[in-house]
Amino acid sequence: MADKKPVKGQSKQKKNKKPSERWKKYKVQGDKVTADKHCPKCGPGNFLGTHKDRLHCGTCGYTEFLKK
Repeated sequence: MADKKPVKGQSKQKKNKKPSERWKKYKVQGDKVTADKHCPKCGPGNFLGTHKDRLHCGTCGYTEFLKK
């Protein structure tokens, strides 16, 4: 069957997005605060996303592959 179009005045349902958990990128060691790796192109404030085989920046597309 063909997809149904929403009736006029009826809105599509949106999925709830998972909130950003930026606080997980920082670690406290003794009296110092350390941060996960930042993107070298975008600068501080843009963290690299951690995947199982790479680090990736969602803003500019910069990727670092991890050694096995």
